[in-house]
Amino acid sequence: MVVGILSIKVVMRSSRSLKDKRRIIKSLKDRIRNKFNVSVSETDEQDNHKCSNIGVAMVGTDRQYVNSSLSSLINSFRLFPQI
Repeated sequence: MVVGILSIKVVMRSSRSLKDKRRIIKSLKDRIRNKFNVSVSETDEQDNHKCSNIGVAMVGTDRQYVNSSLSSLINSFRLFPQI
């Protein structure tokens, strides 16, 4: 069994309030969960409306599959317009 863990710092330039940030982070987490079938959580910076840390965990039997999935996830962040 292989466990892949990823921590990503997200900077949201367009966020003007914690409400904006929550909307952006919720959308981002939902997209990640649906596309990659991983566990996602906001792990730090909950009170900062410009930054957030996202934690991702994935379990699998094939190391190469887990690594490639997490690499694809990192690349997909570039396509999210609000970060």
